[in-house]
Amino acid sequence: MEVYDKCHELASAIKNSKEYTEYKEIKKVVHEELKLKDKVDEFEKIRYEEQLLAMQGEKQNEEKMKRLQELYEILIKEPQVKDYFDKEVRFNVLIADVNKIIGEAIKDVL
Repeated sequence: MEVYDKCHELASAIKNSKEYTEYKEIKKVVHEELKLKDKVDEFEKIRYEEQLLAMQGEKQNEEKMKRLQELYEILIKEPQVKDYFDKEVRFNVLIADVNKIIGEAIKDVL
């Protein structure tokens, strides 16, 4: 049962982390402004689709990649969206680090 207790502690620590709280706050701000939300949603949709293709070893769509770059250049001009992207990266790094630590601890049985 100790593993589950530690897991709940970790989940709580993540939810209380600066990375999580700041990302959650700026995400709410960006999504409340419809003009920004629509552009961010389009950007994230294309980014997700292209990441899937890359993970499957398929060639990425040049037209979509160009659109992705155009959207990014437009979006980062908005201070709130730039802040959103920065905080999203920091949060994702935190989660990736946690996953890496856990993975390293159990790699001998995987």
